[in-house]
Amino acid sequence: MSAYHERPRPARYDAAQPTDFDAEHPHAVAMFQDAVRRFPDRPLIHYFDAALTAAELDGLSDAFAVALQDRGVAAGERVALYLQNVPQFAIALLGAWKAGCVAVPINPMNKRRELALLLADSGAAVLVALRGLHESVAAGALAETAVTWTITTAERAHQTRDDPRVLPEPDVAVPAGTTDLAALLDEHRGRRPVPVPLAPEDVAVLTYTSGTTGPPKGAMNTHRNVVFDARVWRDWVGLGPDDVILGVAPLFHITGLVGHLALALLTPAALVLTHRFDPGAVVDAVREHRPTFTVGAITVFIALLNTGATRDDLASLRRIYSGGAPIPPSTVLAFERRFGQRIHNVYGLTETTSAAFAQPWAVEAPVDESSGALSVGVPVYSTRARIIGEDGRELPPGEVGELVISGPQVVAGYWGKPEETESALPGGELRTGDVARMDADGWFYLVDRKKDQINAGGFKVWPREVEDVLYEHPAVREAAVIGVPDAYRGETVRAYVSLRPDHEAAPEELVEFCRARLAAYKYPRQVEVLTELPKTTTGKLLRRELRARHAD
Repeated sequence: MSAYHERPRPARYDAAQPTDFDAEHPHAVAMFQDAVRRFPDRPLIHYFDAALTAAELDGLSDAFAVALQDRGVAAGERVALYLQNVPQFAIALLGAWKAGCVAVPINPMNKRRELALLLADSGAAVLVALRGLHESVAAGALAETAVTWTITTAERAHQTRDDPRVLPEPDVAVPAGTTDLAALLDEHRGRRPVPVPLAPEDVAVLTYTSGTTGPPKGAMNTHRNVVFDARVWRDWVGLGPDDVILGVAPLFHITGLVGHLALALLTPAALVLTHRFDPGAVVDAVREHRPTFTVGAITVFIALLNTGATRDDLASLRRIYSGGAPIPPSTVLAFERRFGQRIHNVYGLTETTSAAFAQPWAVEAPVDESSGALSVGVPVYSTRARIIGEDGRELPPGEVGELVISGPQVVAGYWGKPEETESALPGGELRTGDVARMDADGWFYLVDRKKDQINAGGFKVWPREVEDVLYEHPAVREAAVIGVPDAYRGETVRAYVSLRPDHEAAPEELVEFCRARLAAYKYPRQVEVLTELPKTTTGKLLRRELRARHAD
């Protein structure tokens, strides 16, 4: 038997945990409805001073599903969610599922061109957007898409003590040509949608990820994927209905979608939302709601280290996990010294529907002596992982190669891209593109990144997308984008450009040019102008030579 399948790792699991299991429910709606039956009156979402019980969320999502069906939105249609971490996200997500639709979470930092690309690729027929995002971004992007119905919702970022409503009255006039979400829910409140049969293999969400060769691709996360990995989180962390989840990861991201929201719908543990991550608001929310668990990018915990929060403030957070970007061991130690809580590692991708590896709670993760990398843990339940060489053959423990993963959380493929699906998921096994190794005790370490993809604080950036924007500037002749080390984000985006003859452009001008056209995590913080960019004899840009300038 393969050394990877002998799996010494189950010995690392917490006591009494199984080696293998599958999803408890056939689909995510059944998962949530089971929670409603058990705890209908328990608060499920806290949003500043407002709260939604499980039964209230059930009723509101029913109303949204009925609205979709009355409008003629058929099962299988895509419903895009262009929202921050607000209760409306959960209402629209569940409502879309109840109507048999596929949800398409979209990063609220995306600009017009990015939004138009994802809407067009997914073929979304419905867009649910914050009012401000519609006015500043979406209104100018919809002509290029198949969206026929836009629903907008109030922009209010917080509630006050004397206004505890989850869905406040519109803060500005409803934009022409759009439907107000609160009014729509009121109109259909009290009605049940026509039942739609859902199967485990039906697509629940299209979560977009930067691909190995170009533009973002829609990973088809099925209902089985979502329900299985929600159970992984619940059982690995050891959560129950009396726990409280702190929602620091964005809900459009697979970590927030599954490690926060789906986990809350399963458990059901209350989920605390704060619109978007702000260290001060998060500390206030912890003081008020006393959450017991959270998972987020390491930048979240670095930011909390830089607040005035005390050990007592965060004492309720008894279990903390971090994923999405490498965790410096020094940060783990600094956080533990300050707050008395140890950050535990977790690793997954959009294509693994969140967690695929995690550090068992009772065991301290080792550090790789050669690279200084903190172990990402061991494969979670029912998950197989191995390391392969360039020839596709399995390498023995200790050797470095590409990490490949299979299990119930691995997606079926990419939306509308059969060739890329076959390339990345041959035989259903995910080729991650990450370089890793497994030691003799079953611990896995990420050693390097096979792809050119940049990981800025847990957000993935594909260099070609940034380069394409730079090429739109009339002065730019050539552009090459790389990731460079950053103390806060892990990596930040840096661009090198050469200019056209008789043209001028200051680095600051190029930064601003990109900032106006790209999400905040994508635009280059640094631009350097060179006379010539390094290239091969065939004219291919050599990013590796640019990266070598920043090597230790």
